[in-house]
Amino acid sequence: MRIERMEIFHLALPMRRPIRTPLGPTETLETVVVRMEGAGASGWGEASPGNGPWASPEWARSVFDCLRDWLAPRLAGQSIDSGEELERLLSPFRGNHHARAALDAAWWDLNARLQHRPLHQLLGGTRQAIEVGVSFDEMETIEALLEAIDAAFQAGYGRVEVKMRPGWDLQMLNEVRHQFPTQTIHADVEAALTLNHMEILYRLDDFSLAMVEQPLPADDLVGHAMVQEVIRTPLCLDEGIATVQQADMAMDLKSCQYVNIKPGRVGGLTPATAIHDVCQQHNVPCFVGAMPQSAIGSRIGWALAAKANFSYPSEYVDSAELLGDDLAEPIRPVRDGEQDTLKIRLWQGPGIGVEPDVAALSRVALRKVSVP
Repeated sequence: MRIERMEIFHLALPMRRPIRTPLGPTETLETVVVRMEGAGASGWGEASPGNGPWASPEWARSVFDCLRDWLAPRLAGQSIDSGEELERLLSPFRGNHHARAALDAAWWDLNARLQHRPLHQLLGGTRQAIEVGVSFDEMETIEALLEAIDAAFQAGYGRVEVKMRPGWDLQMLNEVRHQFPTQTIHADVEAALTLNHMEILYRLDDFSLAMVEQPLPADDLVGHAMVQEVIRTPLCLDEGIATVQQADMAMDLKSCQYVNIKPGRVGGLTPATAIHDVCQQHNVPCFVGAMPQSAIGSRIGWALAAKANFSYPSEYVDSAELLGDDLAEPIRPVRDGEQDTLKIRLWQGPGIGVEPDVAALSRVALRKVSVP
């Protein structure tokens, strides 16, 4: 399949409510969308690492520049027949996983459309509906958090994640578990602890958590293995696994019992699938994480989550509530008739199942470039 043209959009999407960043709240979400054309069809990808370099080393503006100046010109005019071939063409460049992911997802979507198949089927997905859960960060009061968690479980979400912060940790978990003694809850530490915090890590066993996500810095796979050896609570790696090689190492070290895979963080659907396969070979289940993004990125994540080893409820970020105007039709979870839990029902149309609104893209574009 020959890549004939690519359009790259740097967007600022108005938000219904501000989101918190390390530099204060922001009222727009910056994201980058790629349209890849070939054989008379178009495929779509999205990179949404955030407005600045705090969630990852990349941010939307840097992704746009990298795509425009380096990655997209490398692919233009090339015949690419597999995700691995696309990775090989981009191999001279280091890092920039989100930028790679936008191109990789666009290629997969284009390939699926040309084959008239849903993306989740082309990726080898085995399910037609994805169970979902939600995440809650620090709130003004414990009472507000408890009310939000109660509403989530009442709505039918399969699990709840709570973020741990300094001063918002063990006491918060104690209150949450006391209020919800049997529900599926896990904690995300976001690499805030070290091996000097073993007393806190031991205490996590008191709360019967489904898992503790990324307690130590991302590069400390050995430290995670040491912690996992001495506490009962399963550990989950998120930022700690960004490549297939890191997944192999983590499995060999027994650094975790779960893996959170975000397509943007690992460089696209091709490496995400490879990481999924490594984890499956070692009987380590996965789930698909999410960032604030448009329906384009959400649908890419749902397609990945259809694969067999994504057995823990995936992260759900409601783009319809987050964004003033979405770029494509979002998918809302619905109650499953048998289990009475919320699930995303996957589509049967080709690719990601929708054609994004190009007029909406143009209205919110900060920059746009075509790479012929």
